[in-house]
Amino acid sequence: MPVRFKKLDVRRLLAQGIEPFSEIRRRIDALQPDEGLTVVAPFLPSPLIEKLSGEGFHAQAEHRGDGSWAVHFSRDED
Repeated sequence: MPVRFKKLDVRRLLAQGIEPFSEIRRRIDALQPDEGLTVVAPFLPSPLIEKLSGEGFHAQAEHRGDGSWAVHFSRDED
């Protein structure tokens, strides 16, 4: 079954000095089995990738033309 990705762009939150992890956590926890989350950030969020990888998520990072990063998180297949 293909994964449908929801998108969360955290660049504006970070620019306002807001730590986005609680919003990322809320959205990750609300994902259905066939859903994933794409997080767009101004840098590669390595600590987030490590944390969610430890929780059974696969991460695929994409460096975008505008300098931002899009990281696609989906659940690892059993």
